[in-house]
Amino acid sequence: MARNEEKAQSMLNRFITMKQEEKRKPRERRPYLASECRDLADAERWRSEILREIGAKVAEIQNEGLGEHRLRDLNDEINKLLRERSHWERRIVELGGRDYSRSSNAPLMTDLDGNIVAVPNPSGRGPGYRYFGAARKLPGVRELFDKPPEMRKRRTRYEIHKRINAGYYGYYDDEDGVLERLEAPAEKRMREEIVSEWHRVERVRREAMKGVVSGEVVAAGGRSGEAAREVLFEGVEEEVEEERKREEEKREREKGEEAGREFVAHVPLPDEKEIERMVLERKKKELLSKYASDSLLVEQEEAKEMLNVRR
Repeated sequence: MARNEEKAQSMLNRFITMKQEEKRKPRERRPYLASECRDLADAERWRSEILREIGAKVAEIQNEGLGEHRLRDLNDEINKLLRERSHWERRIVELGGRDYSRSSNAPLMTDLDGNIVAVPNPSGRGPGYRYFGAARKLPGVRELFDKPPEMRKRRTRYEIHKRINAGYYGYYDDEDGVLERLEAPAEKRMREEIVSEWHRVERVRREAMKGVVSGEVVAAGGRSGEAAREVLFEGVEEEVEEERKREEEKREREKGEEAGREFVAHVPLPDEKEIERMVLERKKKELLSKYASDSLLVEQEEAKEMLNVRR
C-alpha cells in the first residue's frame, strides 16, 4: 500500500483538489479603508478577523527568544491592528451596528509587576502606543515603566510655620475641661507637698543661720546640729558662709574705727616748705640731666662732697 504522501501526489487526488478550489469563491481581501465597506455584516466579520490576528500576535510576542528586532516589529504590528480595529468599530456604529468602544474593555498599560501605569505616549509614535509581552523588557522600554524615586522636598520655614496654630502650643487642651478634672487632684497633692517642704526647709535654715552667726559649731550633736547639717547638705552652706563673712567684715570695720580715733604718728611729717624745697630740687636734677653732660654732673657731685653741701 502506498504512503499518504504518495496518495496525495497521485493524479486523481490532485484533480479532485483542483476542482474543489474552483468551486470556492475567491478569497476576499479586507478593505484598506473601513469607509469602503457598505455592509454591516462584513464590517463585523472584518473586526472579528482583526481580533483573531491581534490574539495570535500577542501570543507570539510573549516569546523572549525572538530577538529585539522581531519583538519591536510584532509590537508595531499589534498597535497598528489596534488602530485598525478602532476604525472598524467606528464604521460599525456609522452603519447602525453595536458600539463596541463602550462595551469593550481596552487593555491597560501595566508594568512588569502587573501594576497599572499611565504612559500616554512613551515612544513618541502617537497617542495610545502600547507595549506587549517581552517588548516591555527591551532596552529603553523598561525605563518607561520604572517609577522614579520620589524626591522628598524639604519644607521651608514658611511652610512649617504656616501649619502651626494655637493648638500646637497647647492652648486648646483645657477647652473641653477633661484635662483639668484629671490633673486637679494631682496638682493639689503636689502643691501641698511643695509648701510643706518649703516650710520645713525655712525652719531648718533659720535654726542653722542662728547657730552659725552666734559662733556655735554646726557639726555639734543634738537636734540643732542635725538640722544645720541637713541644711548645709541641701545647698544653703553658701548663704551661711556669706552671712559669716558679712559678720566678720562688720567686726573688722568696727575695730578699725575704734583704732582710728586713737591714732598717733611716730614719724616726723614734712611741712609745706620742706615739700616745696624737695619738689624744686627734683626739678633742678631733671633739668641738669637733660641739658648738662655726664662729666659735668660727676664734677658737680664731687665738688658738693668736698664742700660738704647737701643741697
